[in-house]
Amino acid sequence: MPGVSQFTIEEAADESAKAYAEGIRSVLLFGIPSEKNERAGQAYAENGVVQRAVRAIKKAAPELLVITDVCLCEYMSHGHCGIVEGTHILNDASLDLLARTAVSHAEAGADIVAPSDMMDGRVCAIRAALDAAHFPDTIIMSYAAKFASAFYGPFRDAAESAPQFGDRRTYQMDNANAAEALREVATDIEESADMILIKPGLPYLDVLWRVKERFAMPTAVYNVSGEYAMLKAAAQNGWLDERAAVMEAMTAFKRAGADLIVTYWAREVLPWLENGVSGR
Repeated sequence: MPGVSQFTIEEAADESAKAYAEGIRSVLLFGIPSEKNERAGQAYAENGVVQRAVRAIKKAAPELLVITDVCLCEYMSHGHCGIVEGTHILNDASLDLLARTAVSHAEAGADIVAPSDMMDGRVCAIRAALDAAHFPDTIIMSYAAKFASAFYGPFRDAAESAPQFGDRRTYQMDNANAAEALREVATDIEESADMILIKPGLPYLDVLWRVKERFAMPTAVYNVSGEYAMLKAAAQNGWLDERAAVMEAMTAFKRAGADLIVTYWAREVLPWLENGVSGR
């Protein structure tokens, strides 16, 4: 992923402060722990990498909105998003760990927690845990329609989170089944999600549009690593104009109903917008 790097906590805080000075108002954090195990212990540790990063970023840029990814895959030795027994993911047993992770992020100062695991019932479990821990105002941005996608490959390499066996198709969405995705979104809203996120972006604009039209909720879209790498590679080979292609994609997200776009291009897009660069 050209232009994308892993950061130390100090580097993350410094880059976040620079981004805020440039006009960026929110960041989404993922952590890579120093060690992994089958209970994802570093995901909810008080001094875990994300927890320390949140505190450092809030010190460096107090007004920056900090969103944290709540999942277990980066912290599990097997790379799956929940507790594994044999070859099975234990959905209900994983909810407590996810809730503990979300609370630990809120305690560190996260403004928004974003569960991306796709375990059933996790929004309800996280909301209850946050309320019990006296964080009723911490927002939940749920990855409500996260599809099993080939476009996650570059991120999984960067975040060292690829499954060590099998895949994630038993808990992520079937990419041919939009009706199931709408049911998942409805369930997360019923469980008190404050915001909804669709992932990936470009191949699922139809789902983004249907979700926004049907539920009228604050809706985000994730312009994922494979989409980024694909356009970057084409631009580097001289096959298309990067700025024009990226702005066309961003316009498509907005046209389809996105209120928030998660993208690796954020710091490039901002000056392009200010300078009036269009997709034409």
